[in-house]
Amino acid sequence: MELKGYKQDKFFIVKASGRLDATTATEFEKFCLESIQQGESMLVVDLAGLEYMSSAGLRSILVVGKKLKSAGGSLSFSSLTPNVAHVFSISSFGSMFTVYDSLEKALGNS
Repeated sequence: MELKGYKQDKFFIVKASGRLDATTATEFEKFCLESIQQGESMLVVDLAGLEYMSSAGLRSILVVGKKLKSAGGSLSFSSLTPNVAHVFSISSFGSMFTVYDSLEKALGNS
């Protein structure tokens, strides 16, 4: 898994690519939690490059979402690939989190 993070306006964008599974979920969780500890409260996770997500990946998203909610922040997602969109659909994550078609829409630029 490759993770990149950067600030754009009031948002902290996390670009995740590769696989979010039992091997990489801890890395994703740590990356996001560190950004929250540094004061970021509005995370947008861009999943355009994510090929696969397992239940371990879903669990790490829940941990990050819970931390942000308790801090008064928000967690949203953009650009889900078909496989990841299917996982979000069957797990009801699509109703628990805001999901945008594109990063531009998530940032309110479109």
